[in-house]
Formats: sequence, C-alpha cells, structure tokens
Amino acid sequence: MSADATTFAPLVLSDRINAMQESQTIAMAKKARALAAEGVDVISLSFGEPDFQTPQYIKDAAKQALDEGYIFYTPVPGYPELRQAICDKLQRDNQLSYKPENIVVSTGAKQALANAVLALINPGDEVLVLAPYWVSYEEMVKLAEGTTVQLMGSLENDFKVTAEELEAAITPRTKLIMYSSPCNPTGSVFSREELAAFAEVVARHPQVYVLADEIYEYINFTGEHASLAQFEAVKDRVITVNGFSKGYAMTGWRIGYLAARKEIAAACEKLQSQITSATCSITQRAALAALQGGRSSADEMVEAYRRRRDLVLELVKDIPGFRTPTPSGAFYIFPDVSGYFGKTTPTGETISSAADLALYMLNDAHVAAVDGGAFGAPNCMRFSTAAADEKLREAFIRIKNSLAKLQ
Repeated sequence: MSADATTFAPLVLSDRINAMQESQTIAMAKKARALAAEGVDVISLSFGEPDFQTPQYIKDAAKQALDEGYIFYTPVPGYPELRQAICDKLQRDNQLSYKPENIVVSTGAKQALANAVLALINPGDEVLVLAPYWVSYEEMVKLAEGTTVQLMGSLENDFKVTAEELEAAITPRTKLIMYSSPCNPTGSVFSREELAAFAEVVARHPQVYVLADEIYEYINFTGEHASLAQFEAVKDRVITVNGFSKGYAMTGWRIGYLAARKEIAAACEKLQSQITSATCSITQRAALAALQGGRSSADEMVEAYRRRRDLVLELVKDIPGFRTPTPSGAFYIFPDVSGYFGKTTPTGETISSAADLALYMLNDAHVAAVDGGAFGAPNCMRFSTAAADEKLREAFIRIKNSLAKLQ
C-alpha cells in the first residue's frame, strides 16, 4: 500500500435501513425494464399506475401557475386554498366535515401514510394491518419500530376481514389499524355496513386509531364509497388518506393528503417540516384545479377500468389453476396461484412459491407481475389491469401458454 493511500472503516448502515425491504412492485418493475433494455418485448402488469394522461385542464393549470409565479415555498401543510378545496371535496363526496387545520398535503399519499404512522407509533406498539395489504404498510411500521400484526381476510370473503375477526385480533398493545378500500392489491371494497361494524369495534377500544387509505376512492365499481370517518363515534381516531395519483392520473405529480383531528394533523405537519417541508408549489396549483374541475374525467376512466376488469376476468377463466375473486374497485386482479406450486419448468426448476412463478412468467412469457408475498398473501399474484385492452389480451394469452408448459 502506498504511503498516501487512505483506508476506511467498513460501512455500517443503520439497523432500520437493513431491516427494511425494497418495494417489491418497484423491484419487479426494475427487472422488467432491464429485460426490455435487452430488446425483449415485455408487458408490464406490475405497477399500480394509470395509463391515462393527466386531464388537459390540470396540465393547463400547472402552466398557468408557472406563468403567475407560483414558484416559491408554500406553507408546510399546503396552500390554504388547496386545503379548503380538499375540505369541500370531503364534504361533497364523503360527508366529512373538516377545516383546513385538519388537512396536511404531502408529496404523495405514501408520505401522508408514513407521516401518520411515524406520528402515532412508538417502539413496540402493535399495528393491525388488514391483509392482503399494500407493500409499504409493513415497512412503514418497521421504520417507526412498531410491531406489525397481519390479519388476513379469506378469499371466500373477497379477502375482507370481518368485524368479528377484527375484534378478536385487538390486544391492549394495539395502537393502530391500517387498511385500504378499495384495496390494493385485491380490489375489494368495504361496504357501509361492514365499516359500521368496524366502527362499533373500534369504539370499544379507545386506545386504537385507524389509518384508512382511500387513494382508489374514485375507482370503485359498487356505486358507493364509504369512509370509516363518517361514523361519529370514531371520527376523531380515524386518519383518512387520499390523493390525486389514481383518480386524476397524476402519479408523477406526487401529491396526496390526510385528514385528521387537529392534534394529529399538527404532529404530521411537524414531522413533514423536518423531512421535506411542503410539496411542489406547481403540483399544488394543479391539484387545486383538479378538485375544482370535479370528477367527470375520473368517471370516464372508471368505465375503462371496469371494461378492462371484465375483459381480464373473462381471459383468466381459460387459465386453469387461477382462483380469482371479482374485484369491486381499483385496477388489479389478485388470483390464488398456489395450484402451480410444485410444478416443474421446461428447464427443470421447481416452482415453489408465487415469487418463483412471477420470475418464471417474466423470463418465459415476458409478462411482469408481482408475487403476493409482498402483500402478505404468498399464495397469490397481483396483475395490474391498467393497460390497453390489446396489451391485456396479449399478456394473458402469453401467461396461459407459458403456464401450460409446467409439468
């Protein structure tokens, strides 16, 4: 070693980062992109992203915001007029009465969820996560040093947990319940009656808060969206998270929000002030225009999603070994694929899990999907239906042909 050589101690990363897993949806998307970069025609059904353009009036509002000089820092929880517009939306669509002081606008609904978890959870607190669940819930709880308790809904009940199951799972250590409706990954939707039963359970446990992820609210095929915060007995213990990525096709704009009692909103604002401060000023003005423009564009997209759901359900009928409930919302199907476990590929590998099956389909059928283990359901796989009809037809023809090769 030369005299001027420098030596460094081995890099030791924090325990919290070593304990976290990479988002499996993002990991599969990376693999799909790498294969596509080699010239392979990959159909990616792994990402939860609308394939529609953001409506033009929202884009125009962003351009106007630039021209009008909305280029400076904003208040941490968002522009007052945007928070008021969110209050108006919550009253109109959800019959929820909030003031701007109850609203915190964040860089995506994901940040709003993380803000709430970090603001509420102490080391050792139990968080009941209704499973199957979105991949990041458990990792957020890890970051807060809480303990995740998965509560799995049965396939026979469209993967929905019942009020009786919820009651039985709550312990004196339970601090928070997390769920999404419409659900990512299953597309299941809790009815008003089901949430009323949840509210009765939560009301009996005053130490328990609920984080309700409603980001897929507008992509709902049941005709009604119910919010747990509508039930007065538990409203002050419900944090409702929503955003613009799905209903307004604004994924890259990165804007979401939460609505909560004043003390919780203030805690989330305090946390956000030290992490990112406010989200992008231009995005906020675009979001304001989105809310002021109503939901007609969202309703048009929903009809396309409904058609695609029905198309895919018809296609998977021809795939033996897929047990697929009918989704009531969102843009996914979530079949149980365990009938393929133990089978052998043409090159001699054994399919032992949904992860193995997902990798096999990527390499053989060139279709990317996400194994259900990432969502707490290791017997299942998630396929996004947010793709053009012809892509969906081609993808499931490839999948059927590829699975037929397994012995």
